[in-house]
Amino acid sequence: MTKYKRILLKLSGESLMGTKQYGIDEVRLGEYAGQIKEIMEMGVQTGIVIGGGNIFRGLSGADKGFDRIKGDQMGMLSTVINSLALSSALVAQGAKATVFTAIRMEPVGEYYNKWRAVERMEEGYAVIMAGGTGNPFFTTDTGASLRAIETEADVMLKGTRVDGIYTADPEKDPAAVKFDQISYDEIFHRQLKVMDLTATTMCKENNLPLIVFDMDTPGNLKKIISGEQIGTLVCR
Repeated sequence: MTKYKRILLKLSGESLMGTKQYGIDEVRLGEYAGQIKEIMEMGVQTGIVIGGGNIFRGLSGADKGFDRIKGDQMGMLSTVINSLALSSALVAQGAKATVFTAIRMEPVGEYYNKWRAVERMEEGYAVIMAGGTGNPFFTTDTGASLRAIETEADVMLKGTRVDGIYTADPEKDPAAVKFDQISYDEIFHRQLKVMDLTATTMCKENNLPLIVFDMDTPGNLKKIISGEQIGTLVCR
């Protein structure tokens, strides 16, 4: 039995680096593909959005003198590279996967269309939605929130390298306390950096639950789908 029929999995680009300082760690990529294939075999319709920070981040590029719009466009293209890599890893493990892009670039990926993406999910494909929203000044967290709402996902799962949301950064503050559940309003009140403000507001206004969890521990994704309490649940 699965708790969710359709999900949107958000992965950070940095997480794909694994033990490397830049780019894509093939071992980490394979581990992620294995976890995703596992839940697909349970019948879960799976949408995926990946960041591009392991290759290029538009905002940091702007800090170094890049034009902000061009920098964001470079970041969007970085998400396409990561999406193609994950698609390849999934197919190599015997899963079906397809890439949609928010910017036209056939034959690299199919131009994103909500109804086509949902149709592919229903056909058993992992639908990887690349290119963010296709617009500058929006993060991939906002892109993931948008795609989750558009495709009517039951939940958005934000895979990170920490096991949930804490009162402070647990990597910097050993006294930080983990939340098992928290409301969007409390995230605003405490000014917790879970996602950017636009993404968080979109989830709240559309009553989309969010689970922040440790994706680097194999089996965690399956545990969430099976209904186990993993990570931190954010809801209204």
